[in-house]
Amino acid sequence: AGWVHERLDARVHHVLIDEFQDTSPLQWHALHAWLSGYSGAGGGASGQRPPGVFIVGDPKQSIYRFRRAEPKVFDAARQFVVEGLGGAVLGCDHTRRNAPELVDVLNRVFTTAQDDGLFGGFRSHTTQRMAADAALATGVFLLPCLPRPDKEPALADDGAWRDTLTTPRLVPVDLPRQREADAVADAVAALLAASPVTRPRDVQVLCRKRESLRLLAQSLAARQLPFTAAEDQRLIDSPEVRDLVALLDALVSPGHALSLAQALRSPVFGASDDDLIALATAAQRQPAGWWQALQELVDASPALQRARGLLQRWREAARALPPHDLIDRIMEEGDWLARTLAAVPLARRQSAAAALDAVLQQALVLDGARYATPYTFVRALKRRRIRMPVAATGDAIALLTIHGAKGLEAPVVFVMDAWPEPAAAETATVLVDWPVELAHPRRCAFVYAESQVPASLQSLQAHEAQASRREELNSLYVAMTRARDTLVFSATAPHLSSAEPAWRQRVQAVIGEVPPPWCTGDSVAPPPAVVDTGFVLSILPAWRPPANAMREPLETPATPAMQLGRAVHRALEWCTRPQASPVEEAAAVSAAAAEFGCSARQVAAVVHAVLSSAGCAAFFAGPQLLWAGNEVAVSEGADVLRIDRLVAL
Repeated sequence: AGWVHERLDARVHHVLIDEFQDTSPLQWHALHAWLSGYSGAGGGASGQRPPGVFIVGDPKQSIYRFRRAEPKVFDAARQFVVEGLGGAVLGCDHTRRNAPELVDVLNRVFTTAQDDGLFGGFRSHTTQRMAADAALATGVFLLPCLPRPDKEPALADDGAWRDTLTTPRLVPVDLPRQREADAVADAVAALLAASPVTRPRDVQVLCRKRESLRLLAQSLAARQLPFTAAEDQRLIDSPEVRDLVALLDALVSPGHALSLAQALRSPVFGASDDDLIALATAAQRQPAGWWQALQELVDASPALQRARGLLQRWREAARALPPHDLIDRIMEEGDWLARTLAAVPLARRQSAAAALDAVLQQALVLDGARYATPYTFVRALKRRRIRMPVAATGDAIALLTIHGAKGLEAPVVFVMDAWPEPAAAETATVLVDWPVELAHPRRCAFVYAESQVPASLQSLQAHEAQASRREELNSLYVAMTRARDTLVFSATAPHLSSAEPAWRQRVQAVIGEVPPPWCTGDSVAPPPAVVDTGFVLSILPAWRPPANAMREPLETPATPAMQLGRAVHRALEWCTRPQASPVEEAAAVSAAAAEFGCSARQVAAVVHAVLSSAGCAAFFAGPQLLWAGNEVAVSEGADVLRIDRLVAL
């Protein structure tokens, strides 16, 4: 440790630490062990001037107790900076984010909590923000509190057959949460329809639990509203990724009938229920199961015929190709991306494309690309918790947990689940007694259940319960201060009442029942009609120059092969313009050959080979092309590169 401190003395001149209220005692003692060497000594081990120390924190925003964050650490650090380093304490209760209407409600809510002895250290806030745009409803509002049924309805079992592929099973315990998600989605849709200045990217939806956000995502997708969930979601949980993994699983393990059935049912092949029934019937007569039945099925549908040819080729390729090359071939030959996105709702297309691209990336980076076979890659992908990439959506509603929203802001914020059920007592918990001034915990006890804490630990448990209640109010403070102009709470009435007022109750006690002005009574305005006219590429994806991008010198000795290549490029550029007739194509080939001094017959042969190639023809002509461009310039710093052919399918 002394050696590390000496290195820090010699190299670090300023220490700036943000979000210090989320520091644990262990982290503080690691930092204190170094900085305490300057206390009253005028210099560290190297004799140099002490570094400048600047610490920023707000105990009102400490919401990471599950990571052992302790707000009292901030108080200890503040005292050390003042007494040990001769520093100063600066306090600020002035914000540049929140509108005056929001700050007024915030002050009243937390002043009341402080008067009740539940929240300490709060001082009334002021704001730099002026009144918001008149077209946007500014203030704090409450959606109607949804009643929870006295008893969850039991599933009716009338003996009727349910098509499991089209009719979902209704789980009663999820119905109240789903109703709240639908109500919030309706309110968001009504707001976007009523306010001409509000875009989807101006809206955040915050919640305590990710499960409610997943239900909300389904509700938003049903209303064709774009959203992005910048939260911890497994890559394998994406439906598009599951279809691709099922295909890889079927290729390396042909005996897995369920994986083969999922791959066939995916949008890439589009097999129907009748196709699967025909396969299942034929598989009963085949010892090898579904795979062999697919190869020998008589009168197969066009979807199964296409799948049969592609799967056989891909299975042969899987025996020789590494995972990335195999997936790349599958994506290209199966037209995987275009067929998948055509079946995905418009609001989810960008995230679906990002998920499929992430599978290709993981084939190159997962554990240093040590998985040389598709079998080992599929097993690692299922076993590991690989995060879903956040799609770069320019205009989308952000779905975040309150912890994930820390440090972010938005003009409009919805807070879901503002009146939850009282938390049940935890089992197998850990109680840690670690005063900040001590270098190590004083007590650490593993408790079987909070309801059976021994007498010697009851005072420690009471301290933990008090800290949890304070953190609950801290979470409300964080949620309320994310909004710049408009804050909306939604809630479902719980079965049991808690001893402490819920978030919605605290806000309601201050403002009363104030519904959003764009909602009418207990209902909301219907969402705007959205027509899916197809996948239109309004902006190009982020440019990532390939490692082998050609950067030729300005003057390169021209060889015959290079001249032929340039002539072919020029001819293709002219031939692929819209409505080019065969006569115009022949003229383009002759002109390009003459310009670069090549044989017209050679140029025509190469051009014909490209345009008639099964792998290239789809990119040059046909109704599948939404847009196409030749010699598209791309700037990367001082370099200007060219894409020979850029298309949107």
